[in-house]
Amino acid sequence: MMNDGKAVVESFLKVLPPVEFCCVYGSALHPNNNDKSKLVDYILGVSNPLEWHAENLKLNGDHYASCLLHLGGEKLITDIADNIGVGAHFNPYVTWNDKMFKYGVIGMHNLVQDILNWERFYLCGRLQKPVHILVDNLDVENLNSVNLRAALSAALLLLPKKFPEEDLYAKICSLSYMGDLRMLFAEDRFKVNKIVRGQFDLFQSMYKPFLEEYEAKEILRSSYFSDHKSNISQDCSLSTVHTLVSSLPPVVRSEMAVNLGGKKHFSESGQALCELMISTREEAAKCMQKILKRKVMVSSARQAISGLLAVGGVNGMRYLGSKMKKAWKSWM
Repeated sequence: MMNDGKAVVESFLKVLPPVEFCCVYGSALHPNNNDKSKLVDYILGVSNPLEWHAENLKLNGDHYASCLLHLGGEKLITDIADNIGVGAHFNPYVTWNDKMFKYGVIGMHNLVQDILNWERFYLCGRLQKPVHILVDNLDVENLNSVNLRAALSAALLLLPKKFPEEDLYAKICSLSYMGDLRMLFAEDRFKVNKIVRGQFDLFQSMYKPFLEEYEAKEILRSSYFSDHKSNISQDCSLSTVHTLVSSLPPVVRSEMAVNLGGKKHFSESGQALCELMISTREEAAKCMQKILKRKVMVSSARQAISGLLAVGGVNGMRYLGSKMKKAWKSWM
């Protein structure tokens, strides 16, 4: 992100209550993004969403749908986010200093759980793609390494023995869209490819440490051919499959164990461990994919309903309309 763009996105934070974590994502990260009319997208992590929204309503009540202010204020906002949605409340179409912003607010506990365990597979999916971190009081960037390693492992399970590097990032990117209901009618069908091509260098720098780690373990090999891009080949043996699966979050492994079976054993420290009974690589990949699709489908449906309730009818239809317009153009 260029210095002038960074200054703009940082300055907006000054009008909001303090946050524990903040990152910018989306088109604002594209080095060739010259469209100044586009939304600047934020994820904000806060220690207490109820208190944060109460303070923000006093400072920036116009950021919220008027119905929320009259019907319940911060209590209704957090209830909709937690009980209907996936824990995040989004304020879209916020205009400030001739720029337009959208920000999602989530409690740090929910954010951390999604990063480590893929509980909802919602914001963890966003953090598997390039973001620009502006505030990180609790070292979420370091914590997110668990999420990135898991995303790489999941993508490798779904990819063939040999593939170009771009396909790897496209597969990682697509994890959080598998089963997303919006992809049926409200998203650009080329969205994944556009994200990867527009942010290829960012994906490379983001996943380089984990690719090097897996090369050192002889899980994969890279051979560069041009423009710092590589072709990748991976070991598809069952032992490697077990290694990749072991990097997936505990919640996913537990669900896989229900479907594939597993046997319990104890580590030297006495911790109970479950070893999955995997017969083939294809079986493990298919099982994992089914679990992730279900998680994304449920989360995307819940967040869509929550979002429409939270932003009100006018903004809700405006946002949905803009998404459907992009989707329609992609099919033309």
